Amino acid sequence: MIWLLLGSGKIIKISVVTATCNCISTVEDCLDSVAHQTYLDREHVVIDGASRDGTVDLLQSHRNQLAVLVSEPDRGIYDALNKGIARASGDVVGFLHADDLYAHPDVLAHIAAVFETDPSVSAVYGDLQYVRRENTAEVVRDWKSAPYSKKRLAWGWMPPHPTLYVRREWYERIGGLDISYRIAADYYSVLQLFIQPAFRPTYLPEVLVKMRLGGASNRSVKAILLKSREDWVALHRSGVGAFGGVGALMWKNLSKISQFK
Repeated sequence: MIWLLLGSGKIIKISVVTATCNCISTVEDCLDSVAHQTYLDREHVVIDGASRDGTVDLLQSHRNQLAVLVSEPDRGIYDALNKGIARASGDVVGFLHADDLYAHPDVLAHIAAVFETDPSVSAVYGDLQYVRRENTAEVVRDWKSAPYSKKRLAWGWMPPHPTLYVRREWYERIGGLDISYRIAADYYSVLQLFIQPAFRPTYLPEVLVKMRLGGASNRSVKAILLKSREDWVALHRSGVGAFGGVGALMWKNLSKISQFK
């Protein structure tokens, strides 16, 4: 296995956390995407929010490929992801949402190779494509990220969160995801992590995840407005943002326009 030969000798275990709730139409693609990854030192942790549409039965039918399966009421997706982090046993934690899938079978292998090659790396992230719900081969928006810099972060940049894989100890340091946010806890966690002096993220310049359109943050005008308000709060709480956060919030939204096909 090439990625093992390139590494430092320590094999990295990756925990993939998926939160599910009434998503029977898409979750099997997510499960299959993880199952077909060539990197074998991984575990799939699934936290279900007491689904009632048959999702739990479908998950049970795949039980042999899941390290953890929990189904119980929760306080939303971020609460579920925190439960997943708490139950994860991997060195590195990443999230694959129920509507999403990996761009190719070697995604986790490529991520692991970066961590194994340089033990000082705190996180790895890459590029993301938004795709049609009914046809995941049709790309609607191409989110190409970039190497991290403090200046980019101050102007509203963030890595595509579904591509972000972080050493588990860092989530423990920040106390997981803040569930007081309904939509922007992922952005706030990125700000919390990336402003840490010892945090060292690395950009992997390739598409890692395909995300179906219609997620919580972009499914309606109301959701977009809520996301902007919560982004503003996150910027102020973290002390990040050009021109008091105004420049960051404006550029964060305007920069998305060029990503559309």
